[in-house]
Amino acid sequence: MMWKVAAFYKFTALENLSDWQAKIKAECAKYGVCGTILLAPEGINSTCAAKPEDLDAFITWLGTHKEFDGWELKFSAASEQPFKRMKVRLKKEIVTIRNEMADPTKIVGTYVSPAEWNKIIADPETILIDTRNDYEVEIGTFKNAIDPKTDSFHEFPRWVKEHLDPAKHKKVAMFCTGGIRCEKASSYMKAEGFEEVYHLKGGILQYLEDVPAEQSLWDGECFVFDERVAVGHGLKEGNYTMCYGCGAFITKETLEHKDYEPGIHCPKCKGTHSEEKLRSMRDQHKHYAKIKKSA
Repeated sequence: MMWKVAAFYKFTALENLSDWQAKIKAECAKYGVCGTILLAPEGINSTCAAKPEDLDAFITWLGTHKEFDGWELKFSAASEQPFKRMKVRLKKEIVTIRNEMADPTKIVGTYVSPAEWNKIIADPETILIDTRNDYEVEIGTFKNAIDPKTDSFHEFPRWVKEHLDPAKHKKVAMFCTGGIRCEKASSYMKAEGFEEVYHLKGGILQYLEDVPAEQSLWDGECFVFDERVAVGHGLKEGNYTMCYGCGAFITKETLEHKDYEPGIHCPKCKGTHSEEKLRSMRDQHKHYAKIKKSA
């Protein structure tokens, strides 16, 4: 069975967040939707999955609300349910930058379609920035992109302050997984006085879906925040898995290592968990294995 995955966001004023949370939880339960939905006064952000017909029904229901008109929405597929449960959380921000200068409802950079992206980043005058975190960049990025080496997105404004100057860096292009981080990153940079700020509309995922591999300037795979771990061109599931014990990427060499135990630990984190924690992880791994087998 194939599962359908939806990634969506919208910056929009939301009130009565607890009411939204209750309504959305009920609909997710009704249609068997799993994943994460973040709600904040500034909007909604989510990646979730279900059986195709159920996900379509849920998205149709959510999309009927005027608050989400014009939302950024994209679909992909997974060979297994990529989420274990459903979480609908109330947050201060739907993507955390912790800087009041970043307000996508007031100002953002210039959106660039995947079809036009290669032309923009081929310009030698363009400073190309990957706004994602270091561990995401590790498995793939655009050629010649700068990696700010951040551990968390809220470090991005400080990196800009320390490394970029509006007077020197006249043309900046940036990208992220699905586009939402660039909404805030470009808003912040515009507020700081950078004149030409471009960002990839729909993010890396839209680029990988729209641009043929033979024309692509993308190198590697794109990290995603679910059990697929990564996707490639055409949004096909990638070749990476992840250690449940520490979050490190699992390579072919790791799979063959004597200290690798699937779902429990890899050579990097073996010996770092208590016996009680190991028992809990093994029980949980067996539980999810049974669920997958019966799905």
